[in-house]
Formats: sequence, structure tokens, C-alpha cells
Amino acid sequence: MSITNPPTSNDACLSIVHSLMCHRQGGESETFAKRAIESLVKKLKEKKDELDSLITAITTNGAHPSKCVTIQRTLDGRLQVAGRKGFPHVIYARLWRWPDLHKNELKHVKYCQFAFDLKCDSVCVNPYHYERVVSPGIDLSGLTLSGSGPSGLMVKDEYDYEGQQSLPSTEGHMQTIQHPPSRPVAQEPFNTPSMLPPAEGSSSASTSAFSSIAVGSTNASSSWTRNSNFPPTVPHHQNGHLQHHPPMAHPAHFWPVHNEIAFQPPISNHPAPEYWCSIAYFEMDVQVGETFKVPSSCPIVTVDGYVDPSGGDRFCLGQLSNVHRTEAIERARLHIGKGVQLECKGEGDVWVRCLSDHAVFVQSYYLDREAGRAPGDAVHKIYPSAYIKVFDLRQCHRQMQQQAATAQAAAAAQAAAVAGNIPGPGSVGGIAPAISLSAAAGIGVDDLRRLCILRMSFVKGWGPDYPRQSIKETPCWIEIHLHRALQLLDEVLHTMPIADPTPLD
Repeated sequence: MSITNPPTSNDACLSIVHSLMCHRQGGESETFAKRAIESLVKKLKEKKDELDSLITAITTNGAHPSKCVTIQRTLDGRLQVAGRKGFPHVIYARLWRWPDLHKNELKHVKYCQFAFDLKCDSVCVNPYHYERVVSPGIDLSGLTLSGSGPSGLMVKDEYDYEGQQSLPSTEGHMQTIQHPPSRPVAQEPFNTPSMLPPAEGSSSASTSAFSSIAVGSTNASSSWTRNSNFPPTVPHHQNGHLQHHPPMAHPAHFWPVHNEIAFQPPISNHPAPEYWCSIAYFEMDVQVGETFKVPSSCPIVTVDGYVDPSGGDRFCLGQLSNVHRTEAIERARLHIGKGVQLECKGEGDVWVRCLSDHAVFVQSYYLDREAGRAPGDAVHKIYPSAYIKVFDLRQCHRQMQQQAATAQAAAAAQAAAVAGNIPGPGSVGGIAPAISLSAAAGIGVDDLRRLCILRMSFVKGWGPDYPRQSIKETPCWIEIHLHRALQLLDEVLHTMPIADPTPLD
């Protein structure tokens, strides 16, 4: 089938797929693109007018008007293709129009009746029913895309070169997503406390650091907003990886997230926990020192590499000893420096500011979802001076409710199947549902608890872009348990109790 003679809905699926493959933009692998297009064509085979609209739109590059091309909306709004999950309109817009697209950059045209944002039961995936826009007001932590960024920015950008090439990223596996600032940001000076090595306390280090904040005061959050030079993050693509950086600062503008939080009713009327989070420090797979609890009266906490005593709003890792510490771990610890700031906003949203001179690497289900990735499918590299949202309490609450309900229903259905009460292969639904039910019934309390946990590695990354495949192979990292989220999980489990999965005989 030649491009000059496009197929019609009456042609074989293979011919249609072949024709549509000729128009892909090359941002995805050929295997992924083919699977995605095949899936769409099969879904549209019974809707010939929509399939013809898709063929017309793609083969003419949108030159002719076309109707909505719709597929059924899934429970979480995402579509799974080749082991990867993403928002359907974004997947197909990337395939045929913008390979470096991020989901928050799409805006539907006025005449699109089933656009993703309209929350209809069907979703339009016609790439020419969406426009690409850059909006600085998006609250993503506020992710959107821009086309340029710092030159020479490589994925493997740690404090030293380890003499090993980055491992190639494979289709459907973990990806490193970068969050660098777009330019150096001037910060207010403060008195540099004692650091791990004397050399770290140099004059250059003491002249750039974070602004002082009256921690625990009622106006701390708004004061931070007015005085900060950090606008919302905006991502772009470089070297095939999604990156996020702030645009030029506008002193008179405020982040919309503060006002949104102020007017949102609490998710639960249960009193807030005494401590909003607890932080455990690890070296490789061993916890070092006691777990540090952060009082709710301290919404901003700093985790750094200094040797000052820890307490209240500050957790100093430099003074922690470990008899099994290796030279490599010691070397990495020297580069923690000013570390990171964790900020709790509203009822339990969490933002991170990287104060260190070196990047930190974060495991965040919120950022995974915002980047259109499956939970746990990405590592997020947050560059020095970047300030980004890493946890959304409401989204987490919705996820835990969905997963608990799914697990409960699946476990009940699985029990019925074991008892012989499931329909046979010849009836509606057949035996196939039992397979997916078995997987859903495998969701346990530990899976739900993971929604309430953040993990963060200092200096060293992990995943396919690095020699380390797990965070437990990194020299120094922290695990943050978010107590309000865990409190909400406890409430969810009381209303929808689920048993830990047990294998069937």
C-alpha cells in the first residue's frame, strides 16, 4: 500500500497499519509504534467512519478536516501498550506529530467532542484534534515542555566519571527523567554550618544557600512564595529523556498551588499526625542511625551532609557512623553538602528543593504519573536549585481507594472461582477474567504502603542509565514515610479490608 494511495476502513488491518506506520515521527521504537497502531486499528475496525477519519488525518498530515477518533476510557485514564502505560491521546500525538511531547502540553481544539480533558466515557485520540501549547501556569509540579535546554546535559552526570558507559534503556523498562533548572539562581547567603570535610565549608559555598524561613509560622509558605526566585518547573527533551526546568522568573507572579490548597477541604476529618514524615537513612541496603521524625509543626525539613546535631527541622547525615562504610560510600557522602529541603504543603503534598551542588534521584509515583509512566517505572533526576512537587496526597488517596477496592473485589471473585462458581469458557466472559483477577487479588497492604513512601538517592542514580539497577545499590539514600498518607491508608483499609495475598494450591 503506497502513501499516495491511502487505505480505507475496508482494507485489511495489516495494510492500514503499514500505511500509518509510514507517517510516524520516530520518537518511539518501531516495535512500540507498531503495537500501538495495531491496537488502535483493531479497536476502530467496527467504527469504520472513525477509522477513515484517522486514516485521512494521518495520511494528509491534518490537511483535511476529520472527525473524533475514539476509544473507551480506562479506569485510570491510561492505555497500556507493550508493557508501558500512558495517556492515549499523548501516545498517538507523539507517534504522529510531536515525538518529544509531554501530556501537560496538549490542548484540544474547540470542535473536539471527546477530548481527554472533557472526561467523557470515550477519549478522542485524533492527533489533529489537539494543539501543542506551553502554559507557565500549569500546576504539575507544573510540568510542560520547551524545546531548548542547557547544552551538553547528559543523563550520566554524577560527581565523577566511573569509567563505565551508561547502560542502554530498553523498551518498557525504567527510564531516567531529568528535572534541571534552566539557569543559575541567586540565593540569599547564610552562615554555612560545619560540613563533613573542612574543604566543603569554603567561601564559595557560604555565599549561596537557601533563604531563611521562620519554620512553623503560619505564613511560612506564603513568605517563601513571595521571596523565592524559583518559578514552576517546565520540562524539555534532551538526549531522549524528559527534563524539567524553571522558566525565567517573574517576581510579581505566584505559584497557583498555594491558592488551590487553601480552598480545598481536607480529605479526612481525622486530626493530623504528630509527625508529618519520618526519614530513614541508608547506605547501600543497610539503615544507618535511627529513623528521624519530623514534627507537624516543622513543615520544612532539611536533610544535609553536615555534622551538626540533628533535631526539629534538620536531619544531619554527616554525624552518622557506620563501621561497614566503604571508601566509595565515604566519597559519595562528601558530596551531599547542603542536601535537600522537603516541604509539606496543605494537608500533605510534598515538594523538594535540591540545595546540594549535585543532583538527587527520586522515586516518586506522582512524578511517574505526571510523566505518563507506570508507577515505579522511572527515576527522576532533580538538579541543583530545582524545586519540584514529588507527592500529591489527593492523587495518592484516590489510588489507594481504587487499588483496595480492586483487590477486595478480585479476591472475592477469585474465592468464587476456587469454589467453582465462575462461568465456564463457553459463557460470557469465559475463564479469562480469572487470570486478571488473580493478578488483582495479589495486591497486598505492602503494595498500598508503597504509595505513601518516597525514596531519594544523593549524588548517585540507578536504573538502566547507570551501573546500579536498584536504589539499594546506591551509596547514600533516604526513605521518607509520609504519615498523613499512611493515616488515610489506615482509614481506607478499615472500610475496605484486604488480606495479604496467599498463593493458591
